[in-house]
Amino acid sequence: MSKYSRKLKKLYDTAPVEETAVLVGLIHQNQSEQQAQEYLDELAFLTETLGARAVYRFTQRMERPDVRTFVGSGKLEEIQAYVKHFEVDMVIFDDDLSASQMRNLENELKVKVYDRSLLILDIFLKRAQTAQAKTQVELARYQYLLPRLTRMWTHLERQRGGTATRGGAGEKEIETDKRDIRNQITLLKDKLKKIEKQGETQRKGRKGIVRVALVGYTNVGKSTLMRLMTKADVLAEDKLFATVDATVRKVVLENIPFLLSDTVGFIRKLPTHLIESFKSTLDEIREADILVHVVDISHPNFEDHINVVNQTLTEIGVSNKPTILVFNKIDLVPKMPSEEELLHMTEHEIEEANFLDFDKLEESYTKKMGIPPVFMAAEDGTNIEKLRYSLVDEVKKHHIKIYPNYLEDETIDLSQFRDME
Repeated sequence: MSKYSRKLKKLYDTAPVEETAVLVGLIHQNQSEQQAQEYLDELAFLTETLGARAVYRFTQRMERPDVRTFVGSGKLEEIQAYVKHFEVDMVIFDDDLSASQMRNLENELKVKVYDRSLLILDIFLKRAQTAQAKTQVELARYQYLLPRLTRMWTHLERQRGGTATRGGAGEKEIETDKRDIRNQITLLKDKLKKIEKQGETQRKGRKGIVRVALVGYTNVGKSTLMRLMTKADVLAEDKLFATVDATVRKVVLENIPFLLSDTVGFIRKLPTHLIESFKSTLDEIREADILVHVVDISHPNFEDHINVVNQTLTEIGVSNKPTILVFNKIDLVPKMPSEEELLHMTEHEIEEANFLDFDKLEESYTKKMGIPPVFMAAEDGTNIEKLRYSLVDEVKKHHIKIYPNYLEDETIDLSQFRDME
């Protein structure tokens, strides 16, 4: 589509025009080009979740970001030329920008500039459903925006109903904006305290029942698994952060009741303000007796995702809880063939197939976690019985602590389910 045609479309087409974005990432020391592209794949998925389309990527190998414009002057000129020629709507950086970098980049590029944190915050704001989640995200967003207000700042305009760049706003108006944001932060904190008190009352009412929380990287299938376990109408879609609000449902297995909660997915470089603000969702994890760590085993970086989740759990002080590791989406992973089958394959075919040895994974993670992992596919229910029996085994340990005489003679032999397919 020519620039002229696109302008006409913007002027006369009543359907919303999909915004376009350019992605920018730095390749740091000891990082490969492939790894940088994988990170940008995730950034592109985030961009799509926001409702925009990534049309091009720029990368630059640098030891550290440029203090003024994040990328070098030559790379900035390349980005500027591309944005101007193709009339791109926004430029998205895969790292956080300082206030001065954001200001300088907006002045140079003359379009909306997002960094990773702001992108995630806007996605959360878009997907939050409950009053509590909306309040938490708004608070995190205002705390992020306060030090970054500039004359060309466009993001606040969305909340005021406008989309155009603010022109001619002076220092006085910026100070007024800052004062308004500080007031909003105070109001949102007060509102959140009231909501959290209600949440604490609800959680107190759940004492006397075992609590299980689903945790994991975003888009690994937690909500699909939640729906499978509870038969409830829980939102599950192939987008990052489909779940922002914590969802709690009662489940009964082998006559033992427990509460199962689906929590917000973690992600690489999750904004600090968001972690601090999402107290209630994190409380579901903190107050859980058992964690079910769901992993998308079909993702090439699933082990990195495990590390990101474990690091976040450590940061919020829950890394010592009993955890069942669930390797989900096994239907999307080619299984290790038999020795006979391997003899008829070339080295290239074996390398291209990227087989995973489930037996070795099970052995390795059983040693690390103390509980055998579960391999399953939540989408079609494959091996769901394995998870149910693992859950019953762990839930029973906690249930008996609460009710010592309940089902004390009943035990479940998990060995009979080890080889289930």
